[in-house]
Order: sequence, then C-alpha cells, then structure tokens
Amino acid sequence: MDAVTSSPRRWWALIAIVLSVLTVGFDTTILNVALPTLATALDAGSDDLQWIVNAYVLVFAGLLLPMGALGDRYGRKRLLMIGLALFAGSSLVAVSATDALQVIAARALMGIGGAILTPLTMAVLPVLFDEHERGRAISVLSMGMGVGLPLGPIIGGYLLEHFWWGSIFVINIPVALVALVAVALLVPESRAATPRRVDLLGAGLSTVGLVALVYGVIEAPTRGWTDARVLAGLVGGVALVAAFVLVERRAKSPMIDLRLFRRPRFAWGTAAGTLSSFALFGVLFILPQYLQAVRGDDALGVGLRLLPLIAGLFVGAPLGERLAHLTVTRVPVAGGLLIGALGLGLGVRTGVGSGYGTVATWLAIAGAGIGLAITPAMDEVLGALPRDEAGSGTAITMTFRQVAGALGVALLGSLSSAVYRGRLDGAPEAARRSVAAGVTLAARTGDAALALAARTAFVDAMAAVLMVCSAIGVIGALLAALFLPDARRHPGAEESVDGLTRVA
Repeated sequence: MDAVTSSPRRWWALIAIVLSVLTVGFDTTILNVALPTLATALDAGSDDLQWIVNAYVLVFAGLLLPMGALGDRYGRKRLLMIGLALFAGSSLVAVSATDALQVIAARALMGIGGAILTPLTMAVLPVLFDEHERGRAISVLSMGMGVGLPLGPIIGGYLLEHFWWGSIFVINIPVALVALVAVALLVPESRAATPRRVDLLGAGLSTVGLVALVYGVIEAPTRGWTDARVLAGLVGGVALVAAFVLVERRAKSPMIDLRLFRRPRFAWGTAAGTLSSFALFGVLFILPQYLQAVRGDDALGVGLRLLPLIAGLFVGAPLGERLAHLTVTRVPVAGGLLIGALGLGLGVRTGVGSGYGTVATWLAIAGAGIGLAITPAMDEVLGALPRDEAGSGTAITMTFRQVAGALGVALLGSLSSAVYRGRLDGAPEAARRSVAAGVTLAARTGDAALALAARTAFVDAMAAVLMVCSAIGVIGALLAALFLPDARRHPGAEESVDGLTRVA
C-alpha cells in the first residue's frame, strides 16, 4: 500500500470527485424541466430547444475518448480542474445569454467539461484506493451519479417557480467551484509513467465518427430511420469508427489500446455496464412522460417520484461491493441485472389507474438491481486497467455506456411512438403526435374519451418499452454469468495479454 492509498485524505478526495460528477449529473435533467420556460423567455423554436439539448450530448460523446487519453498523458487532476472550470465558465455564459444561440454555444462548452469529468473521475480511483477499497469508492461514486437524476427536476422545479430561467445555470457555478477547490487541495496528480504521443488522427476519427453516429441516433425518432440525414449520420459514423479501430490497431502509439478487450474483466465488465445503461436510459426516458401526462404530476413531482429508483441504487451499490468480496464478481453482477429485469418486468403491469405505490415498488427493485450490478462491474473494469491507461480505458467504457444510452432512448422512443400511434388509430393526428399532445387536445375540447384513450395508449407503449428493457437485463445477466471471470484477483497476481502486464 503506497502513501496515497493509505492516507485518510483519500476519502475527502472522494467527496471532491463526487461533487465533480454531481455537477454533471443534475445538469441534464434540470435542463429538461426548463425547456418550456426557455422557449418562452428566449423565443426559441423547437429546433432551438433540440439543439440546446443536443449540443451538449454531441460534444460530450465525441470527446470522451480523447479526453481520457489526454488525462493519462498530461495529468488527470489537471484535466479535472480544467473540466470543472469549463463547466463553471460555460454556465456563467449561459446565465448571461440573451438568445438561444448563445445558450447552445454555452451547452457545447459544458459538453467539453462533461467529457473531461466523466472518465477521469473514475480513472483517479485506482490512484487513491487499493483493490480492497476501490469497490467501496466506486459504490460511493455511483450513488453520487445517481443522486443527480432526481435532483435535476427537484431543484429545477423549485428554481423556476421562484426565480428566473437563468437560475438553472447559476446553480452549476458554486457546485463546480467548490469541487474545483476540493480537487485542487485533495486529489493527488497522476499520469502515465510513460506517456504516449498524442494520436491526432485517432482523436479526429473517433470524435467525428461518434458525433456523426450519435447525431443519427438522436435524430432518428424525430426524422425517421430512413431519413437521408439520419442514414448519413449512422452510416458515416459507423464507417469512421471502423476506420478509427483499424488505425488504432496499426498505430505505434495508439490513443487507446484495443487489446484491453481481450481481457475478460474489462470486456465483460464494460458489457454489463453498457447493457445497464441501455435499460436505465430507457426507463428515464419513458417514466417522466408517464408521471406527467398520465398521472398529472408537475416537474417537481416527477423528481420526487424518481426517488425510489435512487433509494434502490443506494441499497444496491454498497451491497454489490460487499458481495463481490464475499463471493465472485459474477454473482452480484448477474444477480443485480436479473433483479433489475424483475423490477422492470413488474413495471409492465402498470396501468392507467395504478397507484403510485405500485410504481415506487418496481422502481425501487429496478434501482437496487442496477446498483447491485454496476459497482462490481466497474470495479472489474478498473481492476483490468494498467494504471498508465486508467483514463483512456475508463473513457472506452463510458463511451460505450453513453452511446448505449443514446441508442436506448432512440430505439425505445421509436418503439413507444409506434405503439402509441397504433393504439390511437383513428384519433385526430394532433393527438397521435405524443401523449402530452393528446391529453392537451382532450382538455381543450373537453373530450374525456380521447384523454382516456391517449393515456391508455401510452401505458401500453410504456409496457412495451419496459418489456424490452427487462429482456436486455436478462440478456446481460446471462452474459455476466457465462463470461465474467470465476474468481477475484488478489494483490500481487498478474494479468498478461499480448504483452500487456500489470499487477492486479
């Protein structure tokens, strides 16, 4: 055990890291609550609102891989501080914005900050904690990430009710600045002992390829999967990512080492995290619509009613870490994914007249399952990484999870739209656009039958989405049970794959 991993300051440093991820965590959900207000205050059309959201997502997804590699080369603490400063600075730009274009530019800058913070907050954990404590640290970090999910709507709803629209960005500034100071004082600097040269070609291909791919994915539900722009984004993105893989395999100093995927701990830990993200993002896409349009909850109420999901995560994350030490990693990972699938399967039975207790129950079960699985899965990923490649390796996993989340929203959004429209066959076209449009039209015309039909159609659509998410969880559980390594590594044991050797 070295001086860093034995210092009591490491737990205070973990608090600084949690503050960093919390800054990113609630920013996205707080924005979703504010979109109607921004539309009025900035005279923003639907395209403007879409780009306020997507500017962040596209920049974030495109820069995850190069930012992880840059952290390994130039220093992870240094990059973390730059990311937090960018987040605070871009939030200040958004606060002072006078039109939608300025907000879009600020959101793109936030995307750069988020792309720095997301992989590097996880990458510094092996520097601070040894193998025995790393799982506990990951569970704390996972809970910190989870807290941001309901905090966004809760804080956003309160701020918009009592202050002006810019307050949703003001809240980022003190949190980011406190995290910046804490990281500066408490987190030790770490970087690769033998840094690689900057791989400009690899960085360019990965960034443009992922931006194109994610653009195609997020535009597909609106424009249709056969739209020329969507196809160009999807095909071009896949082609560029494939070119990136070929370049990285042949490069003398690649940005990321693709041989990491030959390590079962890394490959299947990443797979478990990716499938969890697909299911979780799908739930977070569909459930707020149910709570608002079917149950009639406001934005603040939606945030509060997501708390059982977070409570489940808070129970599952530390339990997964303990079980991984008592048994083998595949037990909590496979078991957690299966429990998550059970919770989502119970959600399929939710009806128009179901009480909130029913929703809270299956949400808590799903959250506990995801928490149980994700902590040991991420511990496996970090445990398989050489310390020199902690940033770039973690960035690979986070990129897979983010793309899976975007793909989950797109595919499941298309599925829910198809089911909803199919169930309302014969209804006015305005009502078939979305459940919110259907309920609004029914209220305006006083058509109680249309309101019930719209809510029933959406509940059927939600059931289809939850069924798919549950199936994804079952598939993930089977893969984890079959392919995750049988036993945990012990200090001093070595893992070697094609010349990649490290002390596990």
